[in-house]
Amino acid sequence: MNQNLRLPPNWLRFLIIILLVLGVFFRFANLDGKVYSIEEAATSLRISGYTEQEIRQQIFNGKVISLKDLQRYQHLNPEKTLADTIKGLAIEEPQLPPLYYVMLRSWVQWFGDSITGIRSLSAVISLLVFPCLYWLCIELFGLPLVAWIAIALMAVSPFFMLYAQEARLYSLWTVIIPLTSAALLRAIRVKTIFSWVFYSLTLSLAFYTTVLSGLVAIGHGIYVVGTQGIRLSKTLSAYLIASIVGLLTFAPWIYVIVNYFYASYSATEWASLRKIPYVFVIVGFLSNIIRVFFDVPNKLLWQALPNTYQPIDVILGIISLPLFLSILFLVGYSIYFLCLKSPKRVWLFIVSLIAVNSLIFLLPDLFIGGIRAVIPRFQIPNYMCILLAVAYLLAIKISAVSNSFRQQQIGKIIMLALISCGVISCTISSQSNLWWNKYFNIDNIPIARIINQTQSPLVISDSGGSHYINILSLSHVLDPKVKFQLISKIEDLTKIPSISNSFSDLFLLNPSEILRERLEKEQKFKTNLVFDGSKINPWKSDLFLWKLE
Repeated sequence: MNQNLRLPPNWLRFLIIILLVLGVFFRFANLDGKVYSIEEAATSLRISGYTEQEIRQQIFNGKVISLKDLQRYQHLNPEKTLADTIKGLAIEEPQLPPLYYVMLRSWVQWFGDSITGIRSLSAVISLLVFPCLYWLCIELFGLPLVAWIAIALMAVSPFFMLYAQEARLYSLWTVIIPLTSAALLRAIRVKTIFSWVFYSLTLSLAFYTTVLSGLVAIGHGIYVVGTQGIRLSKTLSAYLIASIVGLLTFAPWIYVIVNYFYASYSATEWASLRKIPYVFVIVGFLSNIIRVFFDVPNKLLWQALPNTYQPIDVILGIISLPLFLSILFLVGYSIYFLCLKSPKRVWLFIVSLIAVNSLIFLLPDLFIGGIRAVIPRFQIPNYMCILLAVAYLLAIKISAVSNSFRQQQIGKIIMLALISCGVISCTISSQSNLWWNKYFNIDNIPIARIINQTQSPLVISDSGGSHYINILSLSHVLDPKVKFQLISKIEDLTKIPSISNSFSDLFLLNPSEILRERLEKEQKFKTNLVFDGSKINPWKSDLFLWKLE
């Protein structure tokens, strides 16, 4: 092994230390600043131990309640236990295994269930990706320089930074992926019983983190067969036993998924029902890759908060396209270079994971319809492997293995450019209260601004669709003076509850058309649209705010 590939040069060591410090800072900076999304509100609901059904029964009854009454379902309560959290997941969202939620509930019991307290667990967990990623690089490449460059890129990756600050399971999954992958490679290398037991344990943790880990396991299986052959060797036998044991430990939750299959299907069908042209699927899939290294505000966010960003953001927006194309070319060339220059046992591992995780989402979207492939969080294994491929390319190019001094300098320039893109992206997004991962809640701030500026507001809504989770999300940016009157499904009511006239302002939040019409007809209200979310983002189901007069 070339000595230059063993340890980073002094200038790179100094740079890596700076980037690690920045990476830690970005992960903990402004933790409570971003909008608390509907997915995060769902997380708080789960760890509170309450269920959607209880919310509909207890507060969608036509009575006026306070913000505190509503927030009850976003905080821990002594009447609910850890068993209620697991039960709620099982009967309403069985596609979400309980590991992260068990960890989070235990965490907030010690550190509080404020937004900062809840998100801080993801931030802390995200720091574990650095040793896990280093271990994976050593097992896969055997080159410490690749590992250090990968850590440098990960530290300021805007994509991984965003999920390190979100109260969802994806920060944990980001750690589990390199951990279980490194455990597999070590087990293949050392061939001890303990190493295979450890791999089985990490595989079990992966399954209990997210069912999407099954795709990682399939990628592992393709890699083992591809490197060991289909002959039942000791290594292949040990792998099969370890994988089966890991899967068997997940059997109790598999039973839950099967038993409550309809609930799981209902919670995830949105990704298959939404139809977009296949060209947009491909463009969206490719453009999401760029976010691993570069991510700046887009037009959607400018429209939502036009006063948030500085002129530099507009400049970055203008130069985004050539940067996107350059980074996309770099990613493609990195994978090509990896396959050309590295041994089969190296490139096959990365290609297997990328192929499985890409095709399983792309093919259904292209031939059946859906938006699975354009949901960035589903592609975390892909982005991890892409980052490794780029790190390998840069390590080879900046080392003495390169053919010329000129190539070394080009490699250094590209690496510094990628790092600069990451630092700039993280700096901007860490200080913003909205970003693309808060896609479904870009309306919260302008709606809250309208409601909060009134003296004594009452917000009226009904329980159609997923309105309840939108209201829970919105409640985190509303003032305590706001009151709510939440009505059950209008079709089931013969009479709509009377709307009190003791409030200074009456608002209808995303009402069903039936509710709005009946209020106009039966209680003689006039309704004026004061906020139209479709003008901000016409690509999704938006929030609308009406005022009653």
